[in-house]
Amino acid sequence: MARLLLGVAGALFVLIIMWDAFEALVLPRRVTRRLRPARLFYRSTWWLWRTTARRMAPGPRRETYLSFYGPLSLLVLLTVWAMSLVIGFGMVYWGLRASLDVARGTPNFVTDLYMSGTTFFTLGLGDVTPSGVLARILTVVEAGTGFGFLAVVIGYLPVVYQGFSRREVNISLLDARAGSPPSAGELLRRHWDAMATLEVLLQDWERWAAELLESHVSYPVLSYFRSQHDNQSWLGALTCILDTCALIIVGIAGAPARQARLTFAMARHAAVDLAQVLGTAPADSASGRLPGPELRRLRKTLIDAGLRPDTEETADGKLILHTS
Repeated sequence: MARLLLGVAGALFVLIIMWDAFEALVLPRRVTRRLRPARLFYRSTWWLWRTTARRMAPGPRRETYLSFYGPLSLLVLLTVWAMSLVIGFGMVYWGLRASLDVARGTPNFVTDLYMSGTTFFTLGLGDVTPSGVLARILTVVEAGTGFGFLAVVIGYLPVVYQGFSRREVNISLLDARAGSPPSAGELLRRHWDAMATLEVLLQDWERWAAELLESHVSYPVLSYFRSQHDNQSWLGALTCILDTCALIIVGIAGAPARQARLTFAMARHAAVDLAQVLGTAPADSASGRLPGPELRRLRKTLIDAGLRPDTEETADGKLILHTS
């Protein structure tokens, strides 16, 4: 009875891991279920990685350390899934007393794990072979599972890196348009005499925000992939565009206000949904992101650049309304 229960537990374990891999690699939508092996993996490992990074001095060394987490965590997660499936099938072999022919020694649980590993990775060494009907059925099922798993992984990795590359193109282009790191004031200052160009730029970033939302909701691991250059990040770029749109909405003469509203809505949608996916609670914004002295300094910078922002009192009230 104990071995039978172990076999049933192994079958359930295999189903849970396969379903978790399906949701993460194949299902193109957000998964709201909280109890997921992949979610627990990222919550625990990112906490440990982030805690270690906070003890390091700010600089290139810490940035390099943080940049390793995204790709490395993906490879480790794939390895954990594969080893979990091997162990799960090994438990099924052992629990259901699947008959195995062993060239040397006596079959035991370690032999079942070895059989499971060679079958999952389709090695076919031949020193341990199935002899009973049940063992042969399990061997075929596991070999098909392993082959399908490896095929999905091979197709998954290029998709992730293509999404990363598409995301980074606009971020690199923003460097020449909004400074490094990018800021809304610098972006508006550099486009004070080219509002038509600014409108086209906001259209491009509306589409970028939509692509960011779709790719990062389907593949949340992309959120941990850091940009290749210093002072660049997808989150900083998204914040810069949100700030730029907010400043245009509150009132800058001649600026493309309609397109700014559309881009702001799309970028805010992306920020809110990604915060939910990553489990990031909203911070207290009662005091506002832009204190009065900073707003006055920004307004003076825009006026000196040739722009005509709205009055300080009107702009302050609109900013509270549109960013709350």
